[in-house]
Amino acid sequence: MTSDSDEALSWDGDDGVAPTTRTPKTRTPKASEGDAAVPPHRQDAAALPDGWNAVGRGSEAVARVESDDTDTLPDEDDPPHLSTAMLLTLGVVGGVYLLYSIGWVVGGMRLKPLANLIVADAMYVPWFVLAVAAPALWFLAVWVLTRAKAAWIRIGLLLLGVVLLVPWPFVTVGVIGS
Repeated sequence: MTSDSDEALSWDGDDGVAPTTRTPKTRTPKASEGDAAVPPHRQDAAALPDGWNAVGRGSEAVARVESDDTDTLPDEDDPPHLSTAMLLTLGVVGGVYLLYSIGWVVGGMRLKPLANLIVADAMYVPWFVLAVAAPALWFLAVWVLTRAKAAWIRIGLLLLGVVLLVPWPFVTVGVIGS
């Protein structure tokens, strides 16, 4: 007799032997019947109308294509996929840059009364806006300009931005101010 845990893993009438499947035999043309023998997974392509090609191994895997060349390689212009570590690094650094932008807003607003004593608003506001946008601009510039470079160059430049773009008004004055 089998235990309850063994019964939970079997079907009624299952004798423990793995089922076997038979694949239907297909006729492979001989080399004398045409210019070249058609591979078995491409045989169903001959029965398809013009402009349609078999994409997979089953008869249901059919797709409409623009050309008759089905053995094309992916475009070399397509950028390679990013690894999980790279995506995680980009997310963390992007989050730090977002916090930096918030820090520049908070710190810059704290310095506004002091800046009004020294410079006019026409001089303060453009530099304030640029300081708030600098982390996003740095991230975008590194992303676009290092597209064809090695991953360590992209990470190095992003980390350089983390060091250079620190919101010093927020760090020195803080949220409370003095």
